[in-house]
Amino acid sequence: MTKAVVGIIGGSGVYDLPGLTVTREERITTPWGEPSDALRFGRIGDTEAVFLPRHGRGHRFSPSGINYRANIDAMKRAGVTDLLSISACGSFKPDLPPGTFVLVDQYVDRTYGRASTFFGDGCVAHVSMAHPVAPLLAARIHAAAKAEDIPCVRGGTYVCMEGPQFSSQAESLAYKGQGFDVIGMTAMPEAKLAREAEISYATVSMVTDFDCWHPDHDAVDVASVIRTVHENAEKAGRLIARVLRDFPAQHEPCPIGSDRALDGAVMTHPAARDPAMLAKLDAVMSRLLRKN
Repeated sequence: MTKAVVGIIGGSGVYDLPGLTVTREERITTPWGEPSDALRFGRIGDTEAVFLPRHGRGHRFSPSGINYRANIDAMKRAGVTDLLSISACGSFKPDLPPGTFVLVDQYVDRTYGRASTFFGDGCVAHVSMAHPVAPLLAARIHAAAKAEDIPCVRGGTYVCMEGPQFSSQAESLAYKGQGFDVIGMTAMPEAKLAREAEISYATVSMVTDFDCWHPDHDAVDVASVIRTVHENAEKAGRLIARVLRDFPAQHEPCPIGSDRALDGAVMTHPAARDPAMLAKLDAVMSRLLRKN
């Protein structure tokens, strides 16, 4: 059995983790560059946790400027088995008003220009993203939300736009018409990279607004979003603390195999793999490389 270590990536407004007894901070160097900030290691209850603010303290990085590969690689090097991602989002559904938390289970990637894989020439891999969210982790988050009386809906589709601008009304209406539930700027390529790194992953999408499709609400603006972000941040802190207090000591094998995603995914024959590429993949492919 593998010891459970829970990683938390905090989005807009979530730059600290209340209740985390920090034992150390560490800036982890990765082959992909520098993560958004130093990783904070600690505990809530008996559960080991690693916290990273996605945008850096002070919100220094835009959604397109985040080094997603470095963030996920650093989490892998820190021993994280389960990764809980917190992000602000807009809603396309009247029954998902601001203040609601949505545990999405699907993503639509509308980003461009972001490095979205650890693999490439010299070591080619194709992981499955059919079911991108680890169901046991999502179930634990949902149970914690219910226990804390936090409005939380399980299931939904998150469309990830490039940003940093908010949607035009035409875009917003188009996404709503396609049946998407929420929109944000950071879940991709984060979810893809977590899958490649064999980390069980789930997103908590905190609704801050109705995007700009809603006829009775003004267009999205930063001031109104920030007000709701601060309200959501308090609930997010309570939610995470409850998840960690109730988390099992041992990592639960993922029923959809997110923690073994590279089994059968690496196409390049061992003799043809580029040693320089393998050196960069020492954390991401650590389980497979140990077998060879």
